Amino acid sequence: MPFGQRVLDFNRSLRPDWKLPEHVELLYPFDEPETWRAMEQFYHKFYADERPRIAILGINPGRFGAGVTGVPFTDPIRLEQECGIANDFHKKPELSSDFVYRFIHRWGDVGAFYDHFYITSLCPLGFTRDGRNYNYYDDKKLERAVEPHIIDNLKAQIALGVSDEIALCMGVGKNWKYFQALNEEHGFFRKVLPLPHPRWVMQYRRKRLEEFLDQYAEALQESASKLKKG
Repeated sequence: MPFGQRVLDFNRSLRPDWKLPEHVELLYPFDEPETWRAMEQFYHKFYADERPRIAILGINPGRFGAGVTGVPFTDPIRLEQECGIANDFHKKPELSSDFVYRFIHRWGDVGAFYDHFYITSLCPLGFTRDGRNYNYYDDKKLERAVEPHIIDNLKAQIALGVSDEIALCMGVGKNWKYFQALNEEHGFFRKVLPLPHPRWVMQYRRKRLEEFLDQYAEALQESASKLKKG
């Protein structure tokens, strides 16, 4: 079965029945027909083979990227302009998506990038609080509630066909600290490289954009070389 179909089947298996703290709402886009149409086109276009990929893991899906399109770090604008998938979503730009497609172009074209890499998140579903994005680590009660889902997700990602040799982690703060401890306990990946989160770069360190793009380019090359050697 192609890698892309395995991803689609995994996403289809997710259910919006998570037990969360009362003040947190689950972000579940997979019951939207337009989202599924976009996802099917994307994964069938870029992952129609059985080659292993290197996982790049963010925090959890947000409202204006995967929360709309179903494709991690890909807002409706990039889905259409970069990936060639026309869509009827409101064309609202998302900062993280902007950064991600910048470093994708540092690697090469979009197709060449997705031939090697697979972008996802540590937690497969996202959250909101008071209508705003909310991260799994923003609340200890939420973190404890979703940890079983995160563990199951990481196991599932490896079963999909991502390499367990090396992975990249978006976020050098709380996401990295949590992921590092979890990986040491469960041994999901032999090596994990931490990288600054795209939103943090675009929102707080944009003057150093080229520096961080270079950092991503080096990490992508290192991980791809390690996969080839493996």
